[in-house]
Amino acid sequence: MQDVKMEDLTPEEKARPFSKYFYKPLAQPAPERVAAMDRPIDPSLALLAENRSDLLNLGDLPCEAGWCVMPDGTGFIANRLPMPGVTVEMIDWWFAWHALEPLRYKIWNPPCHFDISLSDRDRAKVLDPARSLRQKFQGITHTVIENTGGPCAEKIVIEFLTPEEFGFDMERFKAPNVGTFAGGKGAALMLAPPPGVPHFKAGAIMCHLVREIPGGVEFRTRFWMGMRIIDRKAVRCIPDTVRIPDFVVKGLAVHNVGEYANLASFLPQIYAEQNGLVAA
Repeated sequence: MQDVKMEDLTPEEKARPFSKYFYKPLAQPAPERVAAMDRPIDPSLALLAENRSDLLNLGDLPCEAGWCVMPDGTGFIANRLPMPGVTVEMIDWWFAWHALEPLRYKIWNPPCHFDISLSDRDRAKVLDPARSLRQKFQGITHTVIENTGGPCAEKIVIEFLTPEEFGFDMERFKAPNVGTFAGGKGAALMLAPPPGVPHFKAGAIMCHLVREIPGGVEFRTRFWMGMRIIDRKAVRCIPDTVRIPDFVVKGLAVHNVGEYANLASFLPQIYAEQNGLVAA
């Protein structure tokens, strides 16, 4: 199987009103945000997955930007990005809106995002006008093809969960501690690993928490690679002898910095152009 590469849009895609975002120059993250992912942090600074409800406390945690491989072989990533001009509703809208067609996913990060799909059942839920924005992505499964900074593209199945299913302490899940949440569990499969690199398939916990700040929102991300959410508990899901490679963890960390910097650069504009409608 050959790796997936960035290709130009089809004539039908070019005719879509938001195709212009595919061609705009990528927004560049602030240098200090890129530098934070240059080297691994001390694992003692990492937030353990079982303590993820600490993200619901006011203030900052010991590590808000960095990555490492933990002593048990799992991977940890933290990232924080201020998004001026962005609202909580825009974040909810984006996670509902972008799953409905591949172009919507491609414009997020054109060099690395290639495809997205939903089951017929989930598509009907997203298009159901009776469902809230959060109900249009929480409880929905996205299947994406993207390159997250590794040697090739991956097929990733992302199961978005509600905060309750994610295992958060719901007594702390409230404003101003948090405005909204997009996260869950995923599994990735390399599509065309180069010689010497085995097909790498692993689970991961993904957590994006958004809280309001003056003039916008703060987007706080955590990944725990080699772990899954099972019955609201964080469970290690790799063999005892396996260690997530450093390049896999760092690759996702750098990718995350870039994709959300680019999203922040155009989210208010595209939200206004689409009138906040999901099925536009």
